[in-house]
Amino acid sequence: MNKLNIELNIADPDAFYEKLIDTHNGLTDEESHFMNAKLVLLLANHIGDAEVLSEALAVARAGVSSAAGALQQPH
Repeated sequence: MNKLNIELNIADPDAFYEKLIDTHNGLTDEESHFMNAKLVLLLANHIGDAEVLSEALAVARAGVSSAAGALQQPH
C-alpha cells in the first residue's frame, strides 16, 4: 500500500527551490552535503511514519547508481 505522496504538494515549488539553493550559497561542498543530511533527518523526524519513510528511501534510491554514472560520463 502506497502512503508516500509523490504528487506536487508545495504551494510555490519555484520559491521553495530558490530558497533551497539560496540556503546552500557560500557553503563548501562538504558543508552543503552536511546541510542536506541534516535537512533529510529533520524532515524524516517530522514525517515519523516508518512505512512512509521506507517508501521514500526506496523511491529516492531507484535509479541513483545509473544516474550518478551518467553524470560522470564525458559528454
